[in-house]
Amino acid sequence: MSKRLSGKRILITGAAQGIGLAIAKAVVREDASVFLIDRDDVLLREEAEKLKGGEYHVGYIRADITDAKAILAVVEQACTEIGPLNALINNAGANVFSEPLETTDEEWNRCFDINLKGAWNCSKAVLPRLLEQDGGVILNIASTHAFTIIPHTFPYPLAKHALLGMTKSLGLEYAAKNIRVNALAPGYVATQKAIDYWNSFPDPAAAKAETMRLHPGGRIATPEEIAMAAVFMISDECPFMNATCLTIDGGLSVQQHPA
Repeated sequence: MSKRLSGKRILITGAAQGIGLAIAKAVVREDASVFLIDRDDVLLREEAEKLKGGEYHVGYIRADITDAKAILAVVEQACTEIGPLNALINNAGANVFSEPLETTDEEWNRCFDINLKGAWNCSKAVLPRLLEQDGGVILNIASTHAFTIIPHTFPYPLAKHALLGMTKSLGLEYAAKNIRVNALAPGYVATQKAIDYWNSFPDPAAAKAETMRLHPGGRIATPEEIAMAAVFMISDECPFMNATCLTIDGGLSVQQHPA
């Protein structure tokens, strides 16, 4: 542990598994205090207690980021348990993939409620705290869907494009207040979501192989690789990085055609 995040008190959403959990593990190793939220109460408690067992300063509670009033209470509790927040990682999200004309109102609302409104609810609740602390960091976990389009994934890319827009807007709005707002755009990551996606095909092994083939390096990212990028972006090592997005996809989004 290098203690790169000493003094950081971070709220992390969607922290019970996948990228969110990997980020939680990475930031506490770097001496941050964390408050974790997720909708999966059982898994959240299990993973958070493991972190607490490592003598890290960890708080947690089940919460739904789409409930703005509940998030205000969560932020209040987080500040009580781990101290005044000076960082937020908006990681919670949900894949909502469909054809445009087949997308139901329910799918549309769910996509934007979780992937955009939820991030705004958390940002809106935390921003006053950051202003009180004379600065801080918000990191939005976006996606390469924020600037590239994969057919048949509507309306997910719309929400991620909007999340990137919110990142830039808030970054500029509060730059003079010493608040940095950035985004991290992972491509394919070896999470349970990826496994579930492959398993949705008649031949999961072939689907996985096709995903790997798309990438210049022949593999996809691990959650831990995304987490270490998040550590850097939350840290004081990049004080002039603001209103921008760091892409981690192994070069996938810059190639015209797979080899």
